[in-house]
Amino acid sequence: MRKFLVVLDDSRECLNAMRFAAMRAAHTGGGVAILSIIPPDEFNHWIGVGEVMREESRERIHAHFEVFAKWMRDKQGVDPELVIREGDAVPEIIAQIKADPEIGVLVLGAGTDKKGPGPLVSQLSRSSGSLPIPITVVPGDLSKEKLEAIT
Repeated sequence: MRKFLVVLDDSRECLNAMRFAAMRAAHTGGGVAILSIIPPDEFNHWIGVGEVMREESRERIHAHFEVFAKWMRDKQGVDPELVIREGDAVPEIIAQIKADPEIGVLVLGAGTDKKGPGPLVSQLSRSSGSLPIPITVVPGDLSKEKLEAIT
């Protein structure tokens, strides 16, 4: 089974990337892997405090994931899997792609503000020629109807 890997974060464009991945998976008989990355600098505290913060981050990620997972199950018939990694975003995304041979496409949402498409799109686009899978960049301002039409 081919899986679409999508990154779960707090960005607005994440929503369109999730929708695209779920709709493509539903139409092609694929799956969705949702990757959330906890940055390493979140835990530069005393060991006890760092562990509590790590657990709170994981709980927040699970709650956020469940919102998307429920929509994917109910509306698209896709049961996504959640993967949580700790580290810097780009190396962790690449590590996940290498760790899971079923991942066939990386789906990223592009920001729409004046700063550009976002750091993940910018950084991963530079190294796209050496990635073992294609990247699909979904514009953050595409309507739901347009997404449905192109998936």
